[in-house]
Amino acid sequence: MLDVVVNGLWGPRGEAVPDIAERWSGTLTALKDIDGPTFDVWHEAGDDRPSDPVLETSAPVLAEYIERKNTGPDLDVVGYTTSLWAHNPAAPRVSMAIHPGSTSRYALNYVSLAFLSREVDETAEVIRRAPEYLRILAEHWQIDAGQVYNRPQYRAVAKRFDLDNSDPRCGRAVFLSAGRAALAPEDLPGTYVRTAHGGLVIDLTRGGTESPDIETVIEANARLRAAGALEKLPEPFDRDRF
Repeated sequence: MLDVVVNGLWGPRGEAVPDIAERWSGTLTALKDIDGPTFDVWHEAGDDRPSDPVLETSAPVLAEYIERKNTGPDLDVVGYTTSLWAHNPAAPRVSMAIHPGSTSRYALNYVSLAFLSREVDETAEVIRRAPEYLRILAEHWQIDAGQVYNRPQYRAVAKRFDLDNSDPRCGRAVFLSAGRAALAPEDLPGTYVRTAHGGLVIDLTRGGTESPDIETVIEANARLRAAGALEKLPEPFDRDRF
C-alpha cells in the first residue's frame, strides 16, 4: 500500500486570489514537466470519481475555482482551502491540497501532495523523485519547512519527539527555509540541494537511489533539532518563515 506525502508549511502571509492561482498554476506545470503521466487531468474536489469535473490549470481558471470553493467571511484572515486530484493509468492517485492566504496568528498555511496506490509501490520513479517535488513546492510557495514521508516514518518521528502535526520535521527528505538552512549540519547522510530564496533540500534518499530506514530518519531529526533547524515558528505565529 503506497501512502507518501510531500508537504510544506508557512506562517501568516496575506495573498490575493490571483497571486495564489499563479503559484498553483506554476506548481502544476512544473510537476507535469517532470512526470506528465502522473500530473495530468486534474479533477475538482468532489467524490473522487472520474465524473468529477476536470479543471484547466491556467491561473485565471484556478482563481475562479478558488473563489467558488471559498465563500465564507473573513477569507483574508482564515485563508483559502482548496484541492484537486488526478488518477491516471499506471500512476498512483495524487491529490494536491492548498491552504494559503491566511493572516491568522493561530493557523499555519500549507500545501501538500499525497500519493496513494495499491498497485504502485515506493520503488516507482514517480515516488523516488518526491524530493524534486518538495523543491518545487518550496520554490513556488516560499514555504518555511517541508518534508517527504510515508506513514510509518511520520508516526515514528512524531512519537519519538512528541510532535504536533504543525511541527517542522525531517522525513526521507526535508526542506529548510534560509534561516533554518543556515543552522543545518553539513554532514547528514544525504544530498544537499540549494533552492531559490536561500532554502535547502536535504534528500536522505540521494536522488531516489537509497531508502533510509526509520532509525536514519530519526537520527537526522535529532541532529537537525539539536542544531535549531527544526524549531517551531514563535507562537502566536508572528512571521511566515523562520
